[in-house]
Amino acid sequence: MKVAVLDITGKDTGRKVELSKEVFGIEPNDHAIYLDVKQYLANQRQGTHKAKERAEIAGSTRKIKKQKGTGTARAGSIKSGVFRGGGRMFGPRPRNYSFKLNKNLKRLARKSALSIQAKDSNLVVIEDFNFETPKTKEFVSVLKGLGLDAKKSLFVLGNENTNVYLSSRNLKGSKVVNATGINTYNVLNANKVVISEGSLEGIESNLSK
Repeated sequence: MKVAVLDITGKDTGRKVELSKEVFGIEPNDHAIYLDVKQYLANQRQGTHKAKERAEIAGSTRKIKKQKGTGTARAGSIKSGVFRGGGRMFGPRPRNYSFKLNKNLKRLARKSALSIQAKDSNLVVIEDFNFETPKTKEFVSVLKGLGLDAKKSLFVLGNENTNVYLSSRNLKGSKVVNATGINTYNVLNANKVVISEGSLEGIESNLSK
């Protein structure tokens, strides 16, 4: 699969790059995508939710009425969950939501996500670029040049590029990662995946293992 290489103003440089069929042209595996996205979202959860149960709230332990002869249900403590201000019954407790996935399955999910975006013509390859200083204004001009200023975009760069990363950090719809930072959720959550020429080799070598 050959794709034209654009510059940061969106113009065709006249060069083309060959994308690997093993990474960008496979039959997508929906279940692998589901599991990888589920793991990513689970890992984002802090799991620090907590509600106080009857043993943890402050209050008297005095028996509030006699056991029998009142005509109403028996009640032992004002801290019971059936009373206002009582403890929460079966409330949330802190827990770890993360779970493990096989590396090969994660690679399959990422290749499937990239293949879906390639099939939908949502992959853009641009030549490598850098900024002298971190400036959001310069990154916005790149987005406008590529027609992505009103769309969600994922930029994949070859090496860690601090100036480009800092320039994009304040923009809600854009995310910048390097070749090793690709994940299925971010690829599928973007309207366009912008890949720099220098990152192609890293992506293909990481996902072809």
